[in-house]
Amino acid sequence: MDILLTNDDGIEAVGIRALYEALEPVADVTVVAPADDQSAVGRQLSHNVELHDHELGYAVDGTPTDCVVAAVGALDFDPDLVVAGCNEGANLGEYVLGRSGTVSAAVEAAFFGVPAIAASVYFPVGDVTYEELEPDRDDFAEAARAVRYLVEHGPGVDVFEGVDYLNVNAPLPPESGHAEMEITRPSHVYEMDAEREGDTIRIRDGIWQQMAEGDISDPLGSDRRAVVEGRVSVSPLTAPHTTEDHEALDGLAETYGE
Repeated sequence: MDILLTNDDGIEAVGIRALYEALEPVADVTVVAPADDQSAVGRQLSHNVELHDHELGYAVDGTPTDCVVAAVGALDFDPDLVVAGCNEGANLGEYVLGRSGTVSAAVEAAFFGVPAIAASVYFPVGDVTYEELEPDRDDFAEAARAVRYLVEHGPGVDVFEGVDYLNVNAPLPPESGHAEMEITRPSHVYEMDAEREGDTIRIRDGIWQQMAEGDISDPLGSDRRAVVEGRVSVSPLTAPHTTEDHEALDGLAETYGE
């Protein structure tokens, strides 16, 4: 299997090295990843990007979306699978999917018709910036194990039939053994807020503190509850912006211009 590996934390991040080392024994892995941190850029796209050789493949002065487009469009890669991660921090809940550079790389792969896996690790640190984290490779062991398992066994059971990508979120490795895996759906719970202090507005996501305290309102079967309770969450998802029949809009269209 040919795997294109990318991320949004940058090609020198610990997480992407952990995934590379987990996948390299079972696949032909080429890295095309941002040269520096591109966290939370969503599907931002550049007009021109610089390409640099790297021991793992290529570093790109651009976003995760740039990396996928560049690899498939300009570098003539024809991957069987795109893997994005492993992200330093969870990507949980519906409202996060469009922000995450990690998930956005998987979405971009879907538009190329290539199945993908986005992988992230939850660090129970509360409402702090992830710049303060200093993770080591062992922190990504459970996520790397889960991704390798899905890579090795997923294609044989047509796991991507009707699914564009898998959003995988793992807890830190347990003290002994391995975490269980749960198939989930993205949580609907939304706790964004903002507070004004003079000319400064502080934007805050209240979910992180709730998760650190273990006090969450997310229902059973949701991605966030699974991870907080120590399980690997796997959400099978499709690329966004699908359409549905809408009788009210049909009626408005019919009367437009009258």
